[in-house]
Amino acid sequence: MKDNPKFVISGGGTGGHIFPAIAIADALKRRFPAAEILFIGAKGRMEMQRVPQAGYPIEGLWISGLTKDYRALTLPLKIVSSLWKARRILKRFQPDCVIGVGGFASGPTLKAANWLGIPTVIQEQNSYPGKTNRNVGRKAKAICVAYDHLDQWFPAEKIHFTGNPLRASITLDCTREEAAAYFGLDPAKPVALLVGGSQGALGINKGISAQLKAFCDTDLQLIWQTGKTYLNQAQEEVKALGLEHKVKPTVFIDRMDLAYCVADVVVSRAGAMSISELAIVQRPVIFVPLPTAAEDHQTKNARQLVEADAALMVRNADTEQELVPALIKLAGDKEQQARLSANIGKFARPNAANDIVEQIIKAYERV
Repeated sequence: MKDNPKFVISGGGTGGHIFPAIAIADALKRRFPAAEILFIGAKGRMEMQRVPQAGYPIEGLWISGLTKDYRALTLPLKIVSSLWKARRILKRFQPDCVIGVGGFASGPTLKAANWLGIPTVIQEQNSYPGKTNRNVGRKAKAICVAYDHLDQWFPAEKIHFTGNPLRASITLDCTREEAAAYFGLDPAKPVALLVGGSQGALGINKGISAQLKAFCDTDLQLIWQTGKTYLNQAQEEVKALGLEHKVKPTVFIDRMDLAYCVADVVVSRAGAMSISELAIVQRPVIFVPLPTAAEDHQTKNARQLVEADAALMVRNADTEQELVPALIKLAGDKEQQARLSANIGKFARPNAANDIVEQIIKAYERV
């Protein structure tokens, strides 16, 4: 491949698509410092802010998913408009390869690339591929995946098991004592970490609230990432029970390295990128899949790990009855913690971004 190649990366809509896309872009720039990289996203979606913040240019398409209201009437027009604009962008930019990561914009962009004879590569984060990647996968030169058994949807000869790329390496360069002090916890007692994403997770929050009193009778401490809308309620509940010394509600955790360092057990949604992080840090986890995720892919993600004895799972509808008892039980079972940690570690792919770059290079060279 030439020293100054051009790449288009398309997709987004959620952090689960955007952050892998940025990780791939960063890896491409490390490999080809003179490379030009352009993102194509969907107007009004979070990639239009997050990608420029990461230092890359982006152009937006007028595209969205299928809705059940009057906006569905505009979808055919949006598809035509996006295909036309994507084609114009690609003809102008002349990329050597187009990489799709899923999301609304990825479909029109990769279809336009196919029309123009530009090689394409897909990165699929989940155990159950989204509609966009399923639709464009057959014409891709390579399909980079993080789970087995995706040959149900993609040609087996094109599948490459790379894992999901993480934008920044997760390093646990700290002591348990340092991490515990940061959160105001006792390093000699067990710690649970609850992460529900940047906005929090209502089902998980309600599960903790429903049986918060149980923390009065256990040594287990809790870092509780509530999200903004639930913080005040959580703080009031903690104060009413006199648990301020062991339960620490917070809107957002800006030092996840310290949180992972001190955590003995974790409660998390089952998004692809959360799973990839937890595999690298090898923490025993209880997944609470988001039931409204597209095509229920989080439940499918979690089940793959549960079947591999690499995680536990509590359904979102059952959190108020089951989450806290399951959490306390796991926190007290060192043997199960060790087994889950070892097994989830088998899913770790710390070199995923570089492995995907290798597939991109091969896709370009095969043309």
